[in-house]
Amino acid sequence: MRTERIYNIPNPKAFKNLLLIWAQQFDDVVWLDSNNYKQKFSNYDAVLAVDAFTSIQTDTETGFEKLKEYQTNTNDWIFGYLSYDLKNDIEALTSKNYDGLRFPDLYFFQPKKLFLLKDNTLKINYLNCVEDEINEDLQAINQSEAIQQGNLCSANKIKLRIHKDDYFSKVNKILDHIHRGDIYEANFCQEFYAENTCIHPLETYKNLNAISNPPFASFVKFYDKYVLCASPERYIKKEDNSIISQPIKGTAKRSSNPEEDLKLKTALQNDEKERSENIMIVDLVRNDLSKTALKGSVNVEELCKIYTFDQVHQMISTVTSKVSAQTHPVDIIKSTFPMGSMTGAPKISAMKIIEDLEETKRGVYSGGIGYFTPSGNFDFNVVIRSILYNATKQYISYSVGGAITAKSDPQKEYEECLVKAKAMREVLEN
Repeated sequence: MRTERIYNIPNPKAFKNLLLIWAQQFDDVVWLDSNNYKQKFSNYDAVLAVDAFTSIQTDTETGFEKLKEYQTNTNDWIFGYLSYDLKNDIEALTSKNYDGLRFPDLYFFQPKKLFLLKDNTLKINYLNCVEDEINEDLQAINQSEAIQQGNLCSANKIKLRIHKDDYFSKVNKILDHIHRGDIYEANFCQEFYAENTCIHPLETYKNLNAISNPPFASFVKFYDKYVLCASPERYIKKEDNSIISQPIKGTAKRSSNPEEDLKLKTALQNDEKERSENIMIVDLVRNDLSKTALKGSVNVEELCKIYTFDQVHQMISTVTSKVSAQTHPVDIIKSTFPMGSMTGAPKISAMKIIEDLEETKRGVYSGGIGYFTPSGNFDFNVVIRSILYNATKQYISYSVGGAITAKSDPQKEYEECLVKAKAMREVLEN
């Protein structure tokens, strides 16, 4: 049984900071932050779930069925992540590339303590609450102080898993596949990493979030494993019988000069290659949503709209559908996973090709972080612009990628990867 209380928070920004510091004492933490980015489909400004009452972690084998059973039986709030490699549970695919992180392929937990913040209103929702527990925790939160990190970590030397000439060679192989008609588009990713080193996860997350300020930021702690995510992209959301997916394809850098910045934004809006990338993935998302949609309900609400973030301009489309109340929420996710913006089209052929050419198991990168509600609603981001860290193995990783189409220039694709990687590199090397 859950106990709910509602409070007025005069300074939400300061409270969010204290809340996240307080959360570090727990082994299981999921923090989701919109950075007050006002958007049409947002429910909360920030959500914190901590302290597992029950949990599930598994590899890809029957992963979605295990999640479906767990979500149905729990019938409560659950938080966690889906790794990209759950593709192997849906299709006859494999993941044989190097994995330095060693995260479970799927991880969810039912939190004892849940905080939901919207504007100045805080809802606190505790499972099996004991007398005065909420008041005692609120007092502890308000007395939280900045964690004294010390100087335990040396500077991180970032290495490339795929070097520049190799990258060009691999992109040209993808272009050969495209020219042969095997695929239309492939999202090709590369890993940057550091070994035998460490970071202060919360401090690193805060620095990354401060640079990027994205609408789908998240901090995940699972014992010694961390995801520090500055994602601008929603994967999929369910609100009653409505489904929303918002794929991103198309990126341009920002300029501090307003005139130049407007030129960059306008150039992205009119870029034929970027628009074709986006439209291909919109078609893929429409097809994926149609598998569970009520007849005639799939709709493109926004096509190639430009959204501006602190680091980049992005081209985003919004695709919606309606589903029957009888459709299981996990089946909706399974029928659309992995998200088209991180695979390519046709999806299965693209996944086979990128698995062959990439050097690293993607894992949580290009999967999704989010939650299910007791009523079966859900909301998940796309895990991009993210630092992943295994504290025990002292292994740090971040990956970036881009869509390769017939019009792709390998040099420009490589430069786009470096633009996307800039914030993560800055945070880790400084």
